[in-house]
Amino acid sequence: MTELSSPGVRQAPRAPATGRSRDHRPSRDRRHFRPHGRSRKATLGLTGRYLTLCLMLVVMLGPIVWQFLTSLKGRGENVYGGVLPSQPTLDNYLRVAESFPLVQYVGNTLIVAALAVTSNCVFAAMGGYALSRAGWRGRRTVFTVLVATLMFPFESVMISMFLTVRSMGLVDTLIGVWLPGAVSVLNLMIMRAAFLAVPKEVEEAAVLDGANEWQRFTRVFVPAAKGALAVVCLTSFMGAWDDFLWPLIVLTNSDHYTLQLGLKSLAGATTVNDQRLIAAGAMAALIPMMALFFALQRYFFRGVGEGALKT
Repeated sequence: MTELSSPGVRQAPRAPATGRSRDHRPSRDRRHFRPHGRSRKATLGLTGRYLTLCLMLVVMLGPIVWQFLTSLKGRGENVYGGVLPSQPTLDNYLRVAESFPLVQYVGNTLIVAALAVTSNCVFAAMGGYALSRAGWRGRRTVFTVLVATLMFPFESVMISMFLTVRSMGLVDTLIGVWLPGAVSVLNLMIMRAAFLAVPKEVEEAAVLDGANEWQRFTRVFVPAAKGALAVVCLTSFMGAWDDFLWPLIVLTNSDHYTLQLGLKSLAGATTVNDQRLIAAGAMAALIPMMALFFALQRYFFRGVGEGALKT
């Protein structure tokens, strides 16, 4: 069709053709038209990450699963003959309780763990507040010295620790087992970082309301760091529950043995050479830690973020 033009009317010049039409599709639709090479590369990268995570999961959980399946095998089964038990049974757990005083060793370990959890939560919270919010000179120097102590391995100081505990008359006692782990520098760092993450405006509002130092600590900062306290509680319990070397040095009377020493005596007994019993004992030692972790997991992952190291 021929365009009509009126005489004396000047037409607007046409825009030059650019060779491509204007795309009116929203960006949500245009993102699907990516080059195939980039999409394939992103897919391969994601697949590689998932495969790596699956491999790490197998490496970490494989021994635990194998121990659990071994503990369910009966006496007539070959421990190394197959992975799955042909006739699962719980008799090995009953045999563990009969082979050595399991309840007594668990009780001793729980006493040490309860003391360690309580002291670490209280002292780490107080020390973390003093190093983060209390205004006194030299707190950065003190914090640097405390962090520097993490460079020394336990083996380099255990002799001096033993001599100190012996001079206090605490050898062969549960208090002597607990005392060196009454407060951890790592837990102190976690609580300090959690308190530093609390906004300063919150503290200023508490000051305007007339709260003193203790009230600000107990009513403002401690409730704000519940997640970090859960991390401190869990790490303190795990450290006391799994400790083997220090109780081995301090304790001599079998009545005061912790669970790890009891399992060592079970594994080294000449009358008991059954891998099923050892696996059942290892699983019995693992169950309380798993139960505590599942009970505190919602606070634990939040506390890892709160307790991220901050200067």
